[in-house]
Amino acid sequence: MEPMKFVLATHNPGKLKEMSVILGTLGVEVISPADLGLTVDVEETGETFAENAMLKAKAVCALAGLPAIADDSGLCVDALNGGPGVYSARYGGEGLDDRGRYMLLLNSMRGVPTRSAHFETAVACAFPNGETLTAAGRCDGAIAFAPMGTGGFGYDPVFLVPERAKTFGQMTEEEKAALSHRGKALRAFAKELEAYLKK
Repeated sequence: MEPMKFVLATHNPGKLKEMSVILGTLGVEVISPADLGLTVDVEETGETFAENAMLKAKAVCALAGLPAIADDSGLCVDALNGGPGVYSARYGGEGLDDRGRYMLLLNSMRGVPTRSAHFETAVACAFPNGETLTAAGRCDGAIAFAPMGTGGFGYDPVFLVPERAKTFGQMTEEEKAALSHRGKALRAFAKELEAYLKK
């Protein structure tokens, strides 16, 4: 049987590999838009992670004519009213890199006693027949007082998981995947997809 092809709406090789491992067991082949010669730049105008993920999935599905999977994630800090949230990747404007963004976050949290925060991921899948699947995951933690560790990406060095007493930046990929919002969302999505494919 031919493996089913799904397009993952990302140009991030790490995400592609992660999704291939999780969905490979279902007989699904995950390809990137680049494999099809497509460039995807969907404006993320949604007010929630779920809306943004669905916007991306539907846009890629329409372009590729294949089922498409997309995700949207962000960091929600209680003291910042849930910010940067859907703006996590654009926090502080275009000119900042990951380090610039988390240092800006630490500065805006200076002297703030409430450090609670959570990471959230929404996964969406759109099929050419108009059907959709969604899944979500979250990981609760706190904002550290200083960056620790060099692993991961984005806000990982400042996101502290209290029960492990370390940041995502200090964890191995395996440790992080077991706990992370993304890992949880992807595993939940795999279950949804498995049930859908059995129908």
